Amino acid sequence: MNRRFRREKIAHLPTPLEKLDVLTAELGGPQLYVKRDDQTGLAFGGNKTRKLEFIIADALDKKAEVIITWGGEQSNWCRQTVAAARMFGIKPVLVLSQKEAGAVKYDGNLFLDALLGADIRFVAPGTDRSRITEDVTEEMRAQGHNPYVVAVGGSSVGGSMTEPIGAVSYTGAFLETYNQAQEMSIKVDYLVHASGSGGTQSGLVVGARAAAPEVKVVGISVGGAKAASQRNITEISRGVFEALGLEMTISPEEIIVFDDYVGEGYGVLNQEIADAIRLTARKEGILLDPVYTGKAMAGLMDLIKQGYFKKDDNVIFMHTGGTPALFAYKEQLLEMIK
Repeated sequence: MNRRFRREKIAHLPTPLEKLDVLTAELGGPQLYVKRDDQTGLAFGGNKTRKLEFIIADALDKKAEVIITWGGEQSNWCRQTVAAARMFGIKPVLVLSQKEAGAVKYDGNLFLDALLGADIRFVAPGTDRSRITEDVTEEMRAQGHNPYVVAVGGSSVGGSMTEPIGAVSYTGAFLETYNQAQEMSIKVDYLVHASGSGGTQSGLVVGARAAAPEVKVVGISVGGAKAASQRNITEISRGVFEALGLEMTISPEEIIVFDDYVGEGYGVLNQEIADAIRLTARKEGILLDPVYTGKAMAGLMDLIKQGYFKKDDNVIFMHTGGTPALFAYKEQLLEMIK
């Protein structure tokens, strides 16, 4: 890859790659491994920490005093952004969509946002967050601050981000994972993960295309429809190819995304997700969350049951974090795992 971007050291890297022996036996194959990006170290960790190494560096280079972003009230991205901003003396401002109108319940990620001292602006369900974000940006400028605006998930170009540096970080994550697998004498066949805003999958896809095209990157959508997700990931991936100076391209049809497990929508817990969280916890001692990794594991388990993988395939599950959200769903989960 022909170009390097500046980054600030935030994440604890490399994260471990571990064999899931008990879960592999329980499910009857394929051979399952987990890449522990829940252990990146920043405020309970998660995949966004890798992205923030590049995004914070860009914000500092642009002399930012305030970082503004948005998400849902249980956003892992927002929690990690607030923590990273605090590390470098930047004021964090969040525009958060409430799950339900009414009183705010400070639990899970939202509790951590408050603990970290974020300036939180709540908006009602269905409100146009981009317009509110523009208003907040102008407010910060009027107060004499230099704001840095970054889209939800840190995945795509927009706001103050002129290149897809968040997604670039997961090109490096793919190489890190692949090299670890080689050191462990593992021939990687599939890499499965929760696919949301598209940056993580785009980076993984570019890394695979550049270094190991035989590895299939499989996204389990947490909310978006398949066709829309494929278009979004393709667009981001092409931007990453260009940013890295790689003379490659990709089409939407080459992006593997399953939207079969979206259920009733983003952040809506169902029995299949609860079962996947329970089984992974009780067989491997690994905690998944109800919004991202729990849904992705539920999808992976169903694909195994359908015979999507061969028994001797080596499948790496990318654990992208999200553990704090468990506490926001604890009553529902306890009822479902009885």
